[in-house]
Amino acid sequence: MYDMGTRKRALALVDQGRSLNSVSRETGISRAAMRSWRTRVEPLDTRRSKPCPRCRDTPEDPDDPAAYAYLLGLYLGDGCISAHRRGGHFLRIACAEAWPGLIEACVSAMRLVRPDNKVCRVRSQGCQYVTCSSKHWPCLFPQHGPGKKHERPIILESWQQRIVDAHPWEFVRGLIHSDGCRVTNWTTRLVGGERKRYEYPRYFFTNKSDDIRQLFTDTLDGLGIGWTHCTRHGSPYNISVAKKASVALMDLHVGPKY
Repeated sequence: MYDMGTRKRALALVDQGRSLNSVSRETGISRAAMRSWRTRVEPLDTRRSKPCPRCRDTPEDPDDPAAYAYLLGLYLGDGCISAHRRGGHFLRIACAEAWPGLIEACVSAMRLVRPDNKVCRVRSQGCQYVTCSSKHWPCLFPQHGPGKKHERPIILESWQQRIVDAHPWEFVRGLIHSDGCRVTNWTTRLVGGERKRYEYPRYFFTNKSDDIRQLFTDTLDGLGIGWTHCTRHGSPYNISVAKKASVALMDLHVGPKY
C-alpha cells in the first residue's frame, strides 16, 4: 500500500516523460502499480482515507468524541501502539474472550474513531487483540511512547481533557472495561444476636500507573462518585467504589462486563 503523496510523486515523474522502468528503479515502486494508477477510472483522491483531525492546519477533535473517550479509556488500560515496517502504527487493545460484548464495543469504537481503517481481531490464548492500523494513532493518542505506561508520565493534552470532561462516563466505562470489574463482596453482621451474611456490589479499578489512577479518580470526583484507595493482596494499586448511591450510578452508566 502506498500513500497518496507517494502515488502523486511517482505519477509526476512519469508525466515528465520518464519511463516506467526508470521511475521504478528510482522509487522502488513496481511498474504494474504505476500503470494501474494511470489507468484507474476513478480519481486517486476518492480512495484517500479521511484526514486525521489532529493533523489539519487547525487541529480538531475526533468526529465522534464519545467513542474516542471510551477508546481512550481502553487504550490507557489494556492498549498499546506499535510501529510497523510500512511506516504506520498498530493500535492493539487486549480483550478477554470471556467478555464478547466488550470486544464488540471496542471494535465499534475503533471504527467510529478511524472509519476508513480496517479493524481486525487477532486471537491469542484467552483473549482477542482488537487491532487497527493507521499512521495517525500517535496523533490521536499522544500518550504513546517507549516503555510501560506506569514507568513514564501519562498526562492528557488539553483537547483530550476537554473530551473527557464532556463525556466522562464513556471514559470511566473504558477504564473499567479494561482494568476494572464489578464484583459482589460479602461480610457478616449481628442481627438480633445472630450473625448473618451480607452481600453488596462493588467496583474495582486496578492500574500500576499513578497518573492513570489519578485520571480515573479525578473523573469520578467530577461525577460525584465516592471512592477509596484499597490495598488487595499487598497491592496498593486499587481504587474501590462501594457506597450504595455511587454503585447505583456506576451500574446505570457502566455496568459489569458482558
